[in-house]
Amino acid sequence: MVHFVGAGSGAVDLITVRGQKLLQKADIVIYAGSLVNEQLLSETKQSCQIYNSAQMTLEQISQIFIENKQKEIVRLHTGDTCLYGAIREQMDILSKEGIAYDVCPGVSSFCGAAAALQMEYTLPDVSQTVIITRMEGKTPVPQKEDISKLAQHQTTMVIFLSTGLLEGLEKKLQQGGCDADMPAAIVQRATWKDEKIVHCTVSTLAQSAKQNNITKTALIIVGNVLGKYYKRSLLYHPQFSTEFRKAEKL
Repeated sequence: MVHFVGAGSGAVDLITVRGQKLLQKADIVIYAGSLVNEQLLSETKQSCQIYNSAQMTLEQISQIFIENKQKEIVRLHTGDTCLYGAIREQMDILSKEGIAYDVCPGVSSFCGAAAALQMEYTLPDVSQTVIITRMEGKTPVPQKEDISKLAQHQTTMVIFLSTGLLEGLEKKLQQGGCDADMPAAIVQRATWKDEKIVHCTVSTLAQSAKQNNITKTALIIVGNVLGKYYKRSLLYHPQFSTEFRKAEKL
């Protein structure tokens, strides 16, 4: 059995209980060494074989799956596997080989970044939608998902894998209609001990990253949810009825 496990956003204690238990019983762990906190490997048993996938190709990883199909294997990815995890191609190979697998979710870095900023991505009368995306780099992005087009929605945006492309990001955001002074934030290594937070605006993203020596492993958050304005939620409003509570009479 192969278990795809989200390791969480960085802090060791943000792996799920299920993920921790899978690590403890694993015969083999293949972990994303470029981003996964290596302290998590201390959860494994002494006999566990450990591989760093940062130094491997898909074919090499798949060979380990195939040669050890009778063993418990944990494929340890950063954050949650559903975002930029490249797990689909691995699962397709496992399906072709008749090897069983499952997925254990993790805490994504976009959740860790919100926690670091002590913010909500969705606020009444400001934004009810979150766009998670990335700039086009070595990996292309579909033309219809160009950031200049997504920015036209004027909603909360969380941008992965783009720290080295901030000058271009500034231009695309403003091409899409984002004001130059729209609030933005850069969160580097969210939930790690050396986490760094920088507040800025759309037009000062590149400058702010340079001034704070941030070149990689950071998320960019853009949107008016970073400002002060919002409306009170109806959820706990005394004049709002729910399944569990009747509205108070005026």
